[in-house]
Amino acid sequence: MSGSNSIIEGKGEEKTQPASSASSEIYVKALPLRDLADVSLIKDEVKAGNVLIVRVTPLAKKSVDDVKRAINELYEYVETLGGDIARLGEERIVLTPPPIKIWRKKSGSVAPANLPEEPTAT
Repeated sequence: MSGSNSIIEGKGEEKTQPASSASSEIYVKALPLRDLADVSLIKDEVKAGNVLIVRVTPLAKKSVDDVKRAINELYEYVETLGGDIARLGEERIVLTPPPIKIWRKKSGSVAPANLPEEPTAT
């Protein structure tokens, strides 16, 4: 048997799948930030290679200071990993693992040809 496949056994059956498929999948997950204890879960998800969209409103309703503390901790953590973090509107932040980076529009710059600079109303 080739080294690039692994065997999955269960219920008396063997199935072959590429070895890298289970560990190389990247998910986009939406999670709420309800309290400071959720920060460790968010860190674990980013470390596992997932992209997270985190809604901060649940914690903001309790304590704005805790939101600032959580975001600062997440910012420092993602930076040490080589990932990225950015705000998505007023209620959400997005965190990415390395090597995924978040594109940011710089003022005065021209957007790529396939992306409009600003959404247009229809």
